[in-house]
Amino acid sequence: MSKFNLVILSGAGISAESGLKTFRDSDGLWENYHIHDVATPQAWQKDPALVLQFYNERRKGARAAIPNLGHITCAELEADFHVQIVTQNVDNLHERAGSTNILHLHGQLMQARGQKDIETIIDLAEGEDIELGQLAPDGTQLRPHIVWFGEMVPMLPTAAELVQQADAMIVVGTSLQVYPAAGLVEFLDDNAPLLLVDPAKPDYNFARAVEFFQEGASTGMPKAAAWLRNWFLNVEG
Repeated sequence: MSKFNLVILSGAGISAESGLKTFRDSDGLWENYHIHDVATPQAWQKDPALVLQFYNERRKGARAAIPNLGHITCAELEADFHVQIVTQNVDNLHERAGSTNILHLHGQLMQARGQKDIETIIDLAEGEDIELGQLAPDGTQLRPHIVWFGEMVPMLPTAAELVQQADAMIVVGTSLQVYPAAGLVEFLDDNAPLLLVDPAKPDYNFARAVEFFQEGASTGMPKAAAWLRNWFLNVEG
């Protein structure tokens, strides 16, 4: 089988099956925190200690989580396709499942940076927290390498270019309600298959054909992968 370009856009739903909750699970609360108190630039300015506590807790949870069959299937697809993961998630479950090409749109829990020099990224050691008073190389308070609500998404143009070059796209575990990431599907060529894996069809006006797999990532991704392999076998044949 020739190596076609496949982009997989993953969202919180795929990691939720590994036990990682999101604020959308309970009306704007994320593990009992109001999202605007812990995940905005304003929250950081108001109470950096609370924000650091919140992300330190999320980091512990992510380290304890185990990749599920959805993550593993994404990695296994590299045997047949040039796979590029574009994820809205900040955990490292795709990496731990074996995927090798991963673009994190919203940053990574396991990394930190300063507030002036946003290009210098620091990898956190296993078990390491970020503490109040801990400084980055630029002399500012070290902060999570996370794109908060209200901040620009610097990797978005790169992600859009990857989708433009894709021969197929799978969207898994996302409601397609979080912009600008949700708009990435609009960059996919009209002739390229678009597959959607999620328990509920999103409230999104698709102006193209879509293959829906209305189930979770652990069961839906293997079915989507089989559909995609069969599709390209027929294309080659």
